[in-house]
Amino acid sequence: MQIIIMALLHLLYILQYSSLLSFAMLNPIDFLALQLIRKSLHDMPGSNFFSSWDFTSDPCNFSGVYCDAGRVISLNLGDPRANSPGLIGHIHPAIGDLSSLAEFTVVPGKIYGTLPSTISMLHNLKFLGISRNYISGEIPPSLSQIRGIRTIDLSFNILTGKIPPAVAALPSLSNFIVCRNRLTGSIPRFTSQTLTRLDLKRNSLSGSISIDSLPSSLQYLSLSWNQLDGSLEKVLIRLNKLNYLDLSMNRFTGTIPGSLFSSPISNLLLHRNLFTGTIRPVHQVTIQTVDLSFNRLIGEISPLFSDVENLYLNNNMFGGEIPTGLINGVLDGRIHVLYVQHNYLSGMKMNPMAKIPVRSSVCLQYNCMVPPVQAACPVKAGIQKTRPMSQCV
Repeated sequence: MQIIIMALLHLLYILQYSSLLSFAMLNPIDFLALQLIRKSLHDMPGSNFFSSWDFTSDPCNFSGVYCDAGRVISLNLGDPRANSPGLIGHIHPAIGDLSSLAEFTVVPGKIYGTLPSTISMLHNLKFLGISRNYISGEIPPSLSQIRGIRTIDLSFNILTGKIPPAVAALPSLSNFIVCRNRLTGSIPRFTSQTLTRLDLKRNSLSGSISIDSLPSSLQYLSLSWNQLDGSLEKVLIRLNKLNYLDLSMNRFTGTIPGSLFSSPISNLLLHRNLFTGTIRPVHQVTIQTVDLSFNRLIGEISPLFSDVENLYLNNNMFGGEIPTGLINGVLDGRIHVLYVQHNYLSGMKMNPMAKIPVRSSVCLQYNCMVPPVQAACPVKAGIQKTRPMSQCV
């Protein structure tokens, strides 16, 4: 009996020792870093993300912690499910001690304070995503030391200052997303030939964009709601891989190249700028949404827009007749939105008895013609149906 008891005790000792060995496999520097990071963050009411973070067990089994060969390689802080309450607190500088970290993300919450400059010590980092929190201060120029980083997403925070040119010049950058912050200054030169997504919308960026500031690899570009100006014709000609372009709510001037309408864009949003000149697409336009409203465009409307699903040309200086192809596009349901109000259009060949499909929205008022059909216009279009004749000479 005593022999059996001794054997059981020996087996228990072996199991405990094996457990301790397994636990001890995590690098002690990473272990201490996780402890410090945990002390600086807390679950918001309704969140229990940190309930598994019991440092008497193996940290590699914690929620959001992923290890390889005894090092933390991925740290995803907060419950990733939609509408999670998130975390509150600040990011501890010890994050820079996780030297094998390749991915670092934080779910939306109330993380405040500056972005620790120690993140620049994470030379293996490929993905940095801290969106929809309250990160303040400037984007650390030292991020440029992470030469292999591919994605930087610091959107929906309260960052200030300029975009560091050295960060914009990161050679492997694929996605740079800093929309909805308070960034100022001009747009630096982005040199990565793998950059496909650049989202800088809703900041306070100003100045013009040089021809070599944006790489031709871009597929998604949003600069809307800034204070940017200058001509973009030569820049846009180079960006022939775009599938989404939003330059709205700026002060861009000059003409819009016709070749832009031939690129594989699904959404082309250029409204509320100071673009001038005529619009001459090279081929039939198959873009889903084209918004050129609130500019200073002149000339006749091109019939090549007849396959555009949502077409906003209102509040410009277009003249002549509305092309028959656009009218037919509305009647057969190809065009869902046709806004041409507040121009100088002189006519349209349309049967007054024709019925606009219920799912289509058309506004024709305040032109140099009497609209042949009644259509519900946006409230902002006003109540005047026709432009005064004195303006139509």
